[in-house]
Amino acid sequence: MQNESLLFGFHAVLEAIKSGKSIDKIFLQKGLQGDLSKELHELLIDHEISPNLVPAEKLHKLTRKNHQGVVAFTSPVAFQDLEELIIQTQEKGEIPFFILLDGVTDVRNFGAIIRSAECTGAHGIIVPKSGSAPISGDTVKTSVGAVFNVPICKVDHIKDALFLLHACGIQTVAATEKTENLIYDIDFKEPTAIVMGSEGSGVSSGALKTVTKKAKLPMFGEISSLNVSVAAGTFMYEIVRQRL
Repeated sequence: MQNESLLFGFHAVLEAIKSGKSIDKIFLQKGLQGDLSKELHELLIDHEISPNLVPAEKLHKLTRKNHQGVVAFTSPVAFQDLEELIIQTQEKGEIPFFILLDGVTDVRNFGAIIRSAECTGAHGIIVPKSGSAPISGDTVKTSVGAVFNVPICKVDHIKDALFLLHACGIQTVAATEKTENLIYDIDFKEPTAIVMGSEGSGVSSGALKTVTKKAKLPMFGEISSLNVSVAAGTFMYEIVRQRL
C-alpha cells in the first residue's frame, strides 16, 4: 500500500469521506467510543462504506502515527455500481463479459488480472468490499495503468453479485478443479461472468453452490494449479477466441 493513499485519525478520514474521495479500505479499532466515533459510523452508513473492525495491533502495523483507532486507504479510481454497469453494457448491444474475484488478495495478481481484462475487452471487474486486494500504487503499477480503463465494482457479498448477474441473464462460470467440465466445454458466446478464487482455497464453497457453471483448465504437469492471474488470463482469452 502506498503512503500517499493512507489516511489516519478521525478528522482526516471524516473530511475525506465528506469531500467525496473514494475509500478503498477503512479499518476501525474494535470498541471505539465517543462523539467522533459516532459521527464516523453514521457517515459510513450514509455512504454505504463497510468498515473492517480490527484490534489495535492491526492498526499499529499499518501506521506508527497517532491513528486514534482509524486508518483508511483512498482509491485512485472511483468504483461503479454493478447494476448500472450491466445496464450500460446491455444498452450498447454488447455481450456482457465480467470478471468476479472471490478472495484475490494479492495486489500484484489483482493488477495483472486488471491488465488482462483491459486487453481482452472485459466490461468490468467485480470484487467484494472485504477480503479483496486494495487498489493501491502497486495495483496501478502492475496493471500498467489499465485500472483507469476497466470499471471496477465493489459489492457487499459475492452471492449478491451472482444473483444479480443471473437475474440479468448472465451466466456465471467458476474456475475450479472441482468439476469434470473443461474450459472448452463452455459456450462463452453467451453473456458471461467468470469467477476466479484465491490461490489458497480457490472459489469459495458458497459461490460454487451459486454459480451456473464450473470449468477447469487441463493440467498435465505435476503442479496442480496455476497462478490465479495466469488462469484468469487463459479464461479471458478463451472468451475472446470463441467470440471472434
